[in-house]
Amino acid sequence: MEATITKNFKLEEPIEKVWAGLSNPMAISGCVPGASITEQIDDNNYKGEVSLKFGPVKSKYDGQITIEKMDNANHTMVLKGKGLDSKGKGSADMTMNGGAKEVEGGTEVDFEMIVNIQGTLAQFGSRLINDVSAQLMNQFVDNFKHMLAGEEFNNELKAGSMMGSVIKGFFKKGDS
Repeated sequence: MEATITKNFKLEEPIEKVWAGLSNPMAISGCVPGASITEQIDDNNYKGEVSLKFGPVKSKYDGQITIEKMDNANHTMVLKGKGLDSKGKGSADMTMNGGAKEVEGGTEVDFEMIVNIQGTLAQFGSRLINDVSAQLMNQFVDNFKHMLAGEEFNNELKAGSMMGSVIKGFFKKGDS
């Protein structure tokens, strides 16, 4: 099951500060709900894990992120990730294209992620995955804003909103 997730947001921060945060995998991973980097292999490769729990499904993916392209002059990046469910019940692959540009009053950030999910989570369908992914991206943006401001934040999944998406997804399933 493949899903495409796009996100555009504006920050009232200079591009240098925003890009310094976005282009630092060790720092930015803490903003991703349920994610952490467990090991830096080299400058472009990292091992990590993502724990997801929504509704009746709990998954933990052990994986690797590779920086395919990091263009600091133009503020663009391409990341690839792959992970295996620690229970052996699925896998996920991700390609993310991201960039930042200076705009009046701050910086605009654009991301497009193409996620391919196999196994247990894929059974929920692309509509549910898109709903949950949108909520995860909103939580990421909030966390990133707190990080840039030097404030503390919690990168645990907001389970209540995830459960709402699961319920909404099941009801919409019959509408298709």
